[in-house]
Amino acid sequence: MKLSDQQIEDLSGQGFLILPELFSVDEVDLVKSRLPALFAEEHPANIIEHSSKVVRTSMGLHLRDDIFSRLVRHPRLIEPIRQIYSEPLYVQQAKVNVKAAFSGEIWQWHYDFATHREEDGVEKSLAFNLHIFLDDVTEFNGPLYFIPQSHKYGEHQASLDTLSTSYPLWVVSEDVVRELAELHGMVSAIGKKGTVLIFFDNLVHGSPNNMSPWDRSIFSLIVNPVSNACHRPTRPDFKHHQDLTPIESLSDDCQISA
Repeated sequence: MKLSDQQIEDLSGQGFLILPELFSVDEVDLVKSRLPALFAEEHPANIIEHSSKVVRTSMGLHLRDDIFSRLVRHPRLIEPIRQIYSEPLYVQQAKVNVKAAFSGEIWQWHYDFATHREEDGVEKSLAFNLHIFLDDVTEFNGPLYFIPQSHKYGEHQASLDTLSTSYPLWVVSEDVVRELAELHGMVSAIGKKGTVLIFFDNLVHGSPNNMSPWDRSIFSLIVNPVSNACHRPTRPDFKHHQDLTPIESLSDDCQISA
């Protein structure tokens, strides 16, 4: 899996790239089939919603399940980032974010690097977030909202929000969002299940409540150059892994053929 020159230019310019239906329905269904058992575990890496008490995010999945252990080494996820970084990469985080029908709660406006900097001591915003849509993501079931080009502004001031949801998050202010959105607008990342989404660590984004009758689940892998690893971790390993073993890609059929 290689990105074209135009795709790399679009990613660099806008801060995100959508690759429609890069994974097949069979591949996605295999991944989803593992979730009920993982969500049922009494595990600290299963973060529960405040109100509905269903899983909001389930983390450290590549250490808990063989399917996810292979998925974090899938060439359709890893090889595009190797086009950007020639140096070794490690798995910084692997999770599934869930917005259950009718009850999935917001992710506030934020950029991931604020958390990685403040909580983990990561020095540079070099990580990439790689998503796979495990359900069709529409305008109605809680898609990610991006502010295009917001990654070009460096580091915005952020504050730790421990009250809005069950997941503590370093968020940006409404003034920052308003100013950036007036300059660059907003885009919702939607697509069929199997779609891949790539975005920069310092791209400002968020997502609304899921008021629809349709679930929305997304696999999220964050990869970071080994040279940029955390040096002051304060969070559990499942939130930022400290195993810096370089990722080695598997074969393209690693999911279905296993």
